[in-house]
Amino acid sequence: MLACKWILTGTTVSALRVHRSRKVVVSGHVQRWLSSQTDGEARIANVLKEKFPSATALKVVDISGGCGAMYEIHIESNEFKGKRTIQQHQLVNQALKEEIQGMHGLRIFTDVPKH
Repeated sequence: MLACKWILTGTTVSALRVHRSRKVVVSGHVQRWLSSQTDGEARIANVLKEKFPSATALKVVDISGGCGAMYEIHIESNEFKGKRTIQQHQLVNQALKEEIQGMHGLRIFTDVPKH
């Protein structure tokens, strides 16, 4: 299991609050840090793209500060149509079976495209 060490400056904490509230755009090196994709995010996104080829929206965010201990996933796919939320989440968990073994936690948000 991975552990994270939090070293946050007041500027970074403020930037995170602003980023989560989506009220303003953060500038400088903090913006690059928030907008760049980590290796773990890219790996998980690639697995999900392969397992859910009809996904119309996919967002993977490392919410552990970049150490890969916890992720938040938002995925929208027609493959979830007619399934209860728990069944949708089970599909995502099954797709990420190998990756989940090294995680501390995972937040999953699923939806069906609204065409």
